[in-house]
Amino acid sequence: MQLIEDIVSQSAALSALRRDLHAHPELCFEERRTADVVAAKLTQWGIDIHRGMGKTGVLGVIQSGTSKRAIGLRADMDALPMTEANTFAHASQHAGKMHACGHDGHTAMLLAAAQYLAQQRNFDGTVYLIFQPAEEGGGGAREMMRDGLFERFPMDAVFGLHNWPGSDVGVFAASSGAVMASSNEFKITLHGKGGHAAMPHDALDPVPAACQLVLAFQSIISRNLKPIDAGVISVTMIHTGEATNVIPDRCELQGTVRTFSVAVLDMIEQRMQQMTEQMCAGFGLRADFEFKRNYPPTINSAKEAEFCQQVMAGIVGADRVQAQEPTMGAEDFSYMLQAKPGCYAFIANGTGDHRSIGHGGGPCMLHNASYDFNDELIPLGATYWVRLAETWLRST
Repeated sequence: MQLIEDIVSQSAALSALRRDLHAHPELCFEERRTADVVAAKLTQWGIDIHRGMGKTGVLGVIQSGTSKRAIGLRADMDALPMTEANTFAHASQHAGKMHACGHDGHTAMLLAAAQYLAQQRNFDGTVYLIFQPAEEGGGGAREMMRDGLFERFPMDAVFGLHNWPGSDVGVFAASSGAVMASSNEFKITLHGKGGHAAMPHDALDPVPAACQLVLAFQSIISRNLKPIDAGVISVTMIHTGEATNVIPDRCELQGTVRTFSVAVLDMIEQRMQQMTEQMCAGFGLRADFEFKRNYPPTINSAKEAEFCQQVMAGIVGADRVQAQEPTMGAEDFSYMLQAKPGCYAFIANGTGDHRSIGHGGGPCMLHNASYDFNDELIPLGATYWVRLAETWLRST
């Protein structure tokens, strides 16, 4: 691997920084301490900072030369509302909060790159360092954009990077097109008429209709969706009833829908609503149908994805740059990619061997209570950020 030695020499300090962030996780729009740490480091390195976009976001600006070209590099900062199972020294000090997705590592990698870029300034143009809050459900990317991110700091393209457990350190992945799905949720309430469970003919039972709907929704995927497209409908909650001898007067279904395109999402929402209304009419029930669209699909532009692959190959070799298999997970970097060309790429987090004995139960996977970011990635990810920015601002 062609790592930047000046960054490698800072490995111990960067690891300590990352572990400090891990020990002090903050949830979406609460990243005040994390933002303070980021702002202090950027200021220490002579980087201009702007705070307050997206409530707790931090943006650093590094300029060199005379070119008006600009690139944006984004890292997320927030943690998850989870209780950590790890027992190592840098485990979360805040009950019910945990860096279980590696945003502490993403922040550390971009900070490492920022320090080097500020010192060397081996480029012609502007690098915008986007430290974003609230990726985990808060839509922090959208909120930074609403606060004028791209208007106040115009950039030609924007890039993101996420760790991915399960593959050996030194492997990257990037692909054009959809790499992560849209995230959407629904809530359906069926209203009937309660009664005695021994006399169902005197009631309007919403439970059989709810059971039929759960099964019917899957026919949307198998019979309405084009087989080469992808979509997921998962009913994850059913709430009804209070006693075994009482037919309830209402039943509530909740769940999630994931797609790689807005067109497929439009179709699924429409069919779900039609089925709900028609099924309930057949059972003599009334229904409330709510469908909330959260994050759109994350779609990389072809030119920028290919550019990232070339930069990765220059660091680890072409044989260690893979195509990213699309995942039904969601990511609010998708909002930025709707506004700007760019690429959301992945860096392998290893297979879990980096954790010490006694780390806790379960595999080292994202959103798992025993997850931990692999500090070995910090120099590699930082090198990628540096070479990406330098190369982008040298190209025409």
